[in-house]
Amino acid sequence: MSKLWQKDNVSVNEKIEKFTVGRDPEFDVLLAPFDVLGSMAHTRMLESIGLLEASELAEIQVELQHIYQEIQSGNFEIEEGIEDVHSQVELLLTRKLGESGKKIHSGRSRNDQVLVDLKLFTRSRLQEVAEASNNLFELLISLSDKFKDVLLPGYTHLQIAMPSSFGLWFGAYAEALVDDMEMLQTAYKIANKNPLGSGAGYGSSFPLNRTMTTELLGFQELHYNVVYAQMSRGKTELFATTAIAQIASTLSRLAMDICLYNSQNFGFIKLPDEMTTGSSIMPHKKNPDVAELLRGKTNRLKGLPNEIQLVMGNLPSGYHREMQILKEILMPAFDEILNCLDMTYFMLSNIEVKENILTDEKYDMLFSVERVNELVLQGVPFREAYKIIGNEINSGTYSPNRNLNHTHEGSIGNLCNLQITNMMQEVLSRFNFEKAELAIADLLK
Repeated sequence: MSKLWQKDNVSVNEKIEKFTVGRDPEFDVLLAPFDVLGSMAHTRMLESIGLLEASELAEIQVELQHIYQEIQSGNFEIEEGIEDVHSQVELLLTRKLGESGKKIHSGRSRNDQVLVDLKLFTRSRLQEVAEASNNLFELLISLSDKFKDVLLPGYTHLQIAMPSSFGLWFGAYAEALVDDMEMLQTAYKIANKNPLGSGAGYGSSFPLNRTMTTELLGFQELHYNVVYAQMSRGKTELFATTAIAQIASTLSRLAMDICLYNSQNFGFIKLPDEMTTGSSIMPHKKNPDVAELLRGKTNRLKGLPNEIQLVMGNLPSGYHREMQILKEILMPAFDEILNCLDMTYFMLSNIEVKENILTDEKYDMLFSVERVNELVLQGVPFREAYKIIGNEINSGTYSPNRNLNHTHEGSIGNLCNLQITNMMQEVLSRFNFEKAELAIADLLK
């Protein structure tokens, strides 16, 4: 079957075609609902500037609605010999409507068509990641509150340092997700700009109303400069994978803690037997495979921004075919991070926390700073108090003071979880998901 761009009496070498198409059909199916939404907005705009008759628009909108429903029910596919999702949607319209179906490409190029599809796709998936991250955040805050009085050794350089608590530990990862959400919000903002109407990167002689399609699709802003609209390809993917990588970094570190804390040498937490795996020769083994795989999967996700940087390196302005490869990097990343967030939530929901850990005398040295501070409160200068306790430790006369009195903001006795929750809510409010949701719902009416 001929391509949208193919000239008469010219055919592409089969080997070349296979190489250039690559895995596009596999990933284009994921773009299908967004391609239809883009076409619904674009054709409404075309009718408003006189490039479609009202009757043509009405039948196109009905058929696009039907295609959208087929996609949602899982009955959409890109047929053999059809190059991409854009060609498939246009083919379905033309089969059904004839000449009016052929008119929908007026005023746009496949370049801005795939761009708007990717922007809508990325915006939607980032919302899913934000919601899943917030679910994990709420669980971490809940666990922090629940175990706020259960003490835990704190470490620096993997040496015991000072008393910590499960409240601090869970709460630390909750606040980490607040910063990660800031990165997500930035990525969402970059994705939430409309490139439609930029054409192949140089606009159109048609009097397109780009503000109209921006509003119809619920974008926050327009990519005004048509050259930059095309240059945003790669940058959108980079910001999205950077945000994913930051969440992955948080989950990876948490997974590593769980691997350590679940081991017999630490013994601070326990994963239920049904969440561990055994050994083929050691009957006592209960391996934390779920945490180890989380660590591996999230570490791999941290490399995605670098992959995008390498693909996009040294490219001049304008469209270039290697941008197609970015789909293979970006699109599976959303499923992977969502799977990791879900598994982390499930694992933490079933974790068992050990109490009275610090009563063991091997943790006596954790309280050395408490003894120093005790002397300081009695009027001894800090440097002198430090030497006194150091000498007690060296001489074997040191006796720990296990009475903790940490009251400042963010410490064991004052976790500030309410303030951390307020920070998260403030970041979430800036996404303004409702604007996009309402616009898409209205478009589909």
